[in-house]
Amino acid sequence: MLKNPHRPAQRLALLVGYAVLAACSTVPKASNHAATQATARMAPIAAPELTLPPNWLTIESTVVSLGEQDLFDRLRFGFALSDVSSSSIDVEENWYANHPAYLDRTFRRGERYLYYIVSELEARNMPLELALLPIVESAFNPSALSTAKAAGLWQFIPSTGVRFGLKQNNYYDGRRDVVESTRAALDYLQFLSNEFNGDWLLAVAAYNCGEMNVARAIERNLAKGKPTDFFSLDLPRETEAYVPKLLAMRRIVDDPSKYGLEFGSLENQPYFVKVDVGGQIDLGLAAELASMSKDDFLSINPGFKRRVTDPNGPHSLLIPVENEQSFMQKLSSLPDSQRVPVVYYRVRKGDTLNKVAQRYGISVNELRALNGLTSKSLKPGQEIMLRGSSSAVVASRSDDFDPAPVATTKGKTNAKLKTYTVRSGDTLWSIAQRFEVDPSVLASTNKIRRNAIQTGQKLRIPGNDTQSSTRNTSSQSSQERLSYTVRSGDTLGRIAEQFRVDIKQLMAWNKLSSATDIKAGQRLVLYIDDSRRAGG
Repeated sequence: MLKNPHRPAQRLALLVGYAVLAACSTVPKASNHAATQATARMAPIAAPELTLPPNWLTIESTVVSLGEQDLFDRLRFGFALSDVSSSSIDVEENWYANHPAYLDRTFRRGERYLYYIVSELEARNMPLELALLPIVESAFNPSALSTAKAAGLWQFIPSTGVRFGLKQNNYYDGRRDVVESTRAALDYLQFLSNEFNGDWLLAVAAYNCGEMNVARAIERNLAKGKPTDFFSLDLPRETEAYVPKLLAMRRIVDDPSKYGLEFGSLENQPYFVKVDVGGQIDLGLAAELASMSKDDFLSINPGFKRRVTDPNGPHSLLIPVENEQSFMQKLSSLPDSQRVPVVYYRVRKGDTLNKVAQRYGISVNELRALNGLTSKSLKPGQEIMLRGSSSAVVASRSDDFDPAPVATTKGKTNAKLKTYTVRSGDTLWSIAQRFEVDPSVLASTNKIRRNAIQTGQKLRIPGNDTQSSTRNTSSQSSQERLSYTVRSGDTLGRIAEQFRVDIKQLMAWNKLSSATDIKAGQRLVLYIDDSRRAGG
């Protein structure tokens, strides 16, 4: 995003909807109020003598199409806050100027979101400096989480998120949703601006430390006959640096050449479009339909906590503009039954509907409806469907099955034991499959849990008859047995990737002779342990 600082960056101004002639060195700035600046921006300016086609403007004898303007130039033209002489700003300014790699990383992340944020600010006639606030808050990382549990681009804490209508549950966190969090942040900032009579610096300060802290600081200064501007108030140390960081970033963006920097171009075009998918969908599948990697897809849809959308909505996704048409075409041809993979959970001793529902972020009513359950109790060994989950959800709990004891005869351990020396690359699962024994039996026989084995370790391998032994439900294991229903278009490789298991293990568990030996509707068995948790 930042070029090598060999020549000054060209500075262009942009006015959406109007053709204007702007002087590069003296663009009028209002003091603190966005409305004043908006009025100045919207005032028509006499057309230059040169006759130009509609929707073109000329700056310093350079003809530029409005549709091809650089987003940085559009941003600069919307700056409405006055520069202030302050050592606190100078400190932050020097830090930014001396860390071009940080600026480059930050703006590369932000290029996905900046066009949208700028457009929303313009629609509300708010200062465009506020588009830089996520740099201060999160460095444009939509998954950022602070020690105070503030999340997302705009760093909402849970309670403030609720206050401004951001839904938060086991499936979805609106604080991380790019569109929703931006809406809430601008609502909050507008509210704060009104609270402090249009003083945007006080509004930004209150966004950081809360309006009551700012109000009390103003009251203290009024009582002492002191000024009540931001730089005169006694505020928390973090807040006293927070506003200067924004103003320092404003200086950097306004004239990078002053600091020996040259910003690369940012397209003045939307990166994403919001689409309604009409219901719950697996996010891995949605990424495939959008022709995107999962990481790229989740970078613009970071609000989803599971790898499946909330069954109760929102049912909207952000899709790159250029992929929208093909995504919607593929989605329209996708049967409803294929939108979310069907995954089953085997009930263990002590499970209740409430416990299972909480474990997987499903309501009890939903769990009952999915399985046609009328009874409040569950039976050990019973399989229940977690419709509305995905591999990432079901794998987030990995303690379904308990290790089985070695089968005994008259209280004595079964004598059919072999010894095996663990080799490099071995896992408990691969060894169990090699000797055709139950992994949990192998673990119990050797008194180990999970995959706690080491190269050179001697393992006792029980005979095959131990597989029929009953489970000791009083002990616990980190292993979970799940059943997955194959969907049309599934491959073993894709399923193995979803559940983070080895494809050879998947074939062995299901006694498949070929990686292509599956068909839609087939039930596959998988064993998940802590080392393969997909997260939630």
